[in-house]
Amino acid sequence: MNRYAHLFFDLDHTLWDFEANSRATLRELYGSEALEDLGVPDADAFIEVYEEVNSGLWQRYENGHLDKAVLRVLRFRNSLLQFGVKDNKLAVRMGRAYVELCPKKPALMDGALPLLEDLQAHYRMHIITNGFEEVQHVKLAHSAIRPFFDVVLTSEQAQARKPHPRIFEVALQRAKATAANSLMIGDSILADIQGARSAGWDQAHFAPGKEHDPQATYGLQRLDDLRRILL
Repeated sequence: MNRYAHLFFDLDHTLWDFEANSRATLRELYGSEALEDLGVPDADAFIEVYEEVNSGLWQRYENGHLDKAVLRVLRFRNSLLQFGVKDNKLAVRMGRAYVELCPKKPALMDGALPLLEDLQAHYRMHIITNGFEEVQHVKLAHSAIRPFFDVVLTSEQAQARKPHPRIFEVALQRAKATAANSLMIGDSILADIQGARSAGWDQAHFAPGKEHDPQATYGLQRLDDLRRILL
């Protein structure tokens, strides 16, 4: 009999296909804001620059050095500046539109939905995410996976971001679970895997096309690899 009773999933890049949904949104914004007329050569070029800029700013946010509202504007302002476009109103408008449109995109990682359907009869399932409170629930609703989860805990609710032990403690309290009967499943070595390990949990590192953390309890190339562990 499996020792786990509770499965805690990360959301972005683990269940919800952040890359596909974000890129679809950025393509929409490239067209709706007529960025080609402003000198941005194509959507692919804009996406490449945006992703690099956003990654750097998100690190600063994760480290507590940047406010959420500032991040949302800066990532577009700084991306546009790379193409010689200096327009703060446009950056603010794109930042708001991105936050409105992107969470409504429904793409999930390959195999996520059938896996959740098969797991639900055997486990209580939950979400622990560092994503923004007001958008993570929208993602869950529009991708039709919210009913699978009992507890959905964001870093804003817990007042701590993964890998801080507090968010894992709050998750256990809310789920009425223990570290011994819980498994954390996520893509981030630092936030999900090292964070859960430090909290005394087992971990499954989802690392498609990459080397998984050698210290992780389990390594996953595909979400379906969970079937041999859990079903």
